[in-house]
Amino acid sequence: MTSPVEVRVAVSEEDLKACFTVRSEVFVAEQSVPESVEFDAYDAGAVHVLAVDADGVPLGTGRLLHGPAALGATGVPAVGVLGRLAVARSARGLGVGRLLVRAIEAEAARLGLTSVDLGAQTHALGFYERLGYAAYGPEFQDAGIPHRAMRRPLP
Repeated sequence: MTSPVEVRVAVSEEDLKACFTVRSEVFVAEQSVPESVEFDAYDAGAVHVLAVDADGVPLGTGRLLHGPAALGATGVPAVGVLGRLAVARSARGLGVGRLLVRAIEAEAARLGLTSVDLGAQTHALGFYERLGYAAYGPEFQDAGIPHRAMRRPLP
Protein backbone atom coordinates (compact mmCIF):
# COMPACT_ATOMS: atom_id res chain seq x y z
CA MET A 1 0.00 0.00 0.00
CA THR A 2 1.52 3.32 -1.02
CA SER A 3 -0.29 5.63 1.40
CA PRO A 4 -1.31 4.97 5.00
CA VAL A 5 -4.83 3.68 5.55
CA GLU A 6 -6.82 4.48 8.66
CA VAL A 7 -9.61 2.11 9.67
CA ARG A 8 -11.98 3.36 12.33
CA VAL A 9 -15.42 2.78 13.74
CA ALA A 10 -17.76 5.16 11.93
CA VAL A 11 -19.56 7.29 14.48
CA SER A 12 -20.08 10.68 12.86
CA GLU A 13 -22.76 11.36 10.27
CA GLU A 14 -19.97 12.16 7.79
CA ASP A 15 -18.36 8.76 8.40
CA LEU A 16 -21.67 6.93 8.01
CA LYS A 17 -22.40 8.81 4.80
CA ALA A 18 -18.98 7.74 3.47
CA CYS A 19 -19.73 4.11 4.39
CA PHE A 20 -23.05 4.20 2.58
CA THR A 21 -21.48 5.90 -0.46
CA VAL A 22 -18.89 3.12 -0.83
CA ARG A 23 -21.60 0.47 -0.43
CA SER A 24 -23.74 2.18 -3.03
CA GLU A 25 -20.85 2.34 -5.50
CA VAL A 26 -19.87 -1.32 -5.00
CA PHE A 27 -23.14 -3.13 -4.44
CA VAL A 28 -25.77 -0.95 -6.13
CA ALA A 29 -23.80 0.47 -9.08
CA GLU A 30 -21.30 -2.35 -9.78
CA GLN A 31 -23.25 -5.44 -8.72
CA SER A 32 -26.81 -4.22 -9.43
CA VAL A 33 -28.10 -4.94 -5.92
CA PRO A 34 -31.33 -2.95 -5.45
CA GLU A 35 -30.98 -0.10 -2.94
CA SER A 36 -34.00 -1.48 -1.08
CA VAL A 37 -32.02 -4.68 -0.45
CA GLU A 38 -28.61 -3.12 0.19
CA PHE A 39 -29.76 -0.64 2.83
CA ASP A 40 -31.86 -2.24 5.55
CA ALA A 41 -33.18 -1.73 9.06
CA TYR A 42 -30.08 -3.43 10.52
CA ASP A 43 -27.91 -0.46 9.50
CA ALA A 44 -29.25 1.61 12.40
CA GLY A 45 -27.95 -0.75 15.11
CA ALA A 46 -24.83 -2.02 13.37
CA VAL A 47 -21.23 -1.13 14.10
CA HIS A 48 -19.89 0.35 10.86
CA VAL A 49 -16.18 0.57 10.07
CA LEU A 50 -14.62 2.88 7.53
CA ALA A 51 -11.23 2.81 5.81
CA VAL A 52 -9.85 6.11 4.51
CA ASP A 53 -6.58 7.12 2.91
CA ALA A 54 -4.24 9.83 4.20
CA ASP A 55 -6.37 12.48 2.47
CA GLY A 56 -9.59 11.18 4.07
CA VAL A 57 -10.87 9.59 0.85
CA PRO A 58 -13.15 6.62 1.68
CA LEU A 59 -11.63 3.32 0.53
CA GLY A 60 -13.91 0.73 2.06
CA THR A 61 -16.44 -0.20 4.69
CA GLY A 62 -18.10 -3.07 6.47
CA ARG A 63 -20.53 -3.63 9.30
CA LEU A 64 -20.95 -5.84 12.34
CA LEU A 65 -24.34 -6.99 13.57
CA HIS A 66 -24.48 -8.11 17.18
CA GLY A 67 -27.05 -8.72 19.89
CA PRO A 68 -30.67 -9.07 18.74
CA ALA A 69 -29.79 -8.14 15.14
CA ALA A 70 -27.28 -10.98 14.89
CA LEU A 71 -29.58 -13.48 16.58
CA GLY A 72 -31.84 -13.49 13.55
CA ALA A 73 -28.92 -14.48 11.33
CA THR A 74 -27.07 -16.90 13.60
CA GLY A 75 -29.39 -17.90 16.42
CA VAL A 76 -26.37 -17.75 18.75
CA PRO A 77 -26.02 -14.70 21.05
CA ALA A 78 -22.19 -14.72 21.14
CA VAL A 79 -21.80 -14.75 17.34
CA GLY A 80 -21.58 -11.50 15.40
CA VAL A 81 -22.30 -11.11 11.71
CA LEU A 82 -19.83 -9.36 9.42
CA GLY A 83 -21.53 -7.96 6.37
CA ARG A 84 -21.63 -5.33 3.66
CA LEU A 85 -17.85 -5.49 3.23
CA ALA A 86 -17.10 -3.22 0.28
CA VAL A 87 -13.83 -1.88 -1.08
CA ALA A 88 -13.76 0.91 -3.67
CA ARG A 89 -12.55 -0.25 -7.07
CA SER A 90 -9.48 2.02 -6.84
CA ALA A 91 -8.40 0.41 -3.54
CA ARG A 92 -8.81 -3.27 -4.42
CA GLY A 93 -5.75 -5.47 -4.06
CA LEU A 94 -4.14 -3.10 -1.55
CA GLY A 95 -5.07 -4.96 1.65
CA VAL A 96 -7.98 -2.71 2.59
CA GLY A 97 -10.43 -5.62 2.82
CA ARG A 98 -8.16 -7.47 5.23
CA LEU A 99 -7.81 -4.36 7.41
CA LEU A 100 -11.58 -3.93 7.49
CA VAL A 101 -12.20 -7.58 8.43
CA ARG A 102 -9.63 -7.42 11.23
CA ALA A 103 -11.16 -4.16 12.54
CA ILE A 104 -14.62 -5.75 12.59
CA GLU A 105 -13.23 -8.79 14.40
CA ALA A 106 -11.55 -6.52 16.97
CA GLU A 107 -14.87 -4.77 17.57
CA ALA A 108 -16.61 -8.16 17.92
CA ALA A 109 -14.02 -9.27 20.49
CA ARG A 110 -14.40 -5.97 22.36
CA LEU A 111 -18.14 -6.65 22.54
CA GLY A 112 -17.47 -10.10 24.02
CA LEU A 113 -18.46 -12.11 20.95
CA THR A 114 -16.80 -15.49 20.44
CA SER A 115 -17.15 -15.92 16.67
CA VAL A 116 -17.94 -13.98 13.53
CA ASP A 117 -20.21 -15.31 10.77
CA LEU A 118 -20.60 -13.91 7.28
CA GLY A 119 -22.24 -14.67 3.97
CA ALA A 120 -19.45 -14.58 1.40
CA GLN A 121 -20.02 -14.12 -2.29
CA THR A 122 -18.63 -17.36 -3.71
CA HIS A 123 -15.93 -15.57 -5.71
CA ALA A 124 -14.57 -14.21 -2.38
CA LEU A 125 -14.36 -17.53 -0.53
CA GLY A 126 -10.56 -17.70 -0.92
CA PHE A 127 -10.15 -14.19 0.51
CA TYR A 128 -12.05 -15.12 3.66
CA GLU A 129 -10.38 -18.55 3.94
CA ARG A 130 -6.98 -16.80 3.99
CA LEU A 131 -8.28 -14.79 6.96
CA GLY A 132 -9.24 -17.94 8.88
CA TYR A 133 -12.91 -18.35 7.95
CA ALA A 134 -14.37 -21.78 7.15
CA ALA A 135 -17.36 -22.29 4.88
CA TYR A 136 -20.32 -24.35 6.05
CA GLY A 137 -23.73 -25.23 4.68
CA PRO A 138 -24.97 -25.13 1.11
CA GLU A 139 -24.58 -22.32 -1.41
CA PHE A 140 -27.44 -19.80 -1.27
CA GLN A 141 -28.59 -16.77 -3.22
CA ASP A 142 -28.57 -13.28 -1.73
CA ALA A 143 -29.66 -10.43 -4.00
CA GLY A 144 -29.29 -12.86 -6.92
CA ILE A 145 -25.60 -13.50 -6.11
CA PRO A 146 -24.33 -16.94 -4.97
CA HIS A 147 -23.03 -16.99 -1.39
CA ARG A 148 -21.73 -19.43 1.24
CA ALA A 149 -21.97 -19.07 5.01
CA MET A 150 -18.61 -18.83 6.77
CA ARG A 151 -17.47 -18.60 10.40
CA ARG A 152 -14.29 -17.75 12.27
CA PRO A 153 -13.91 -18.28 16.02
CA LEU A 154 -12.23 -15.28 17.62
CA PRO A 155 -8.96 -15.78 19.52
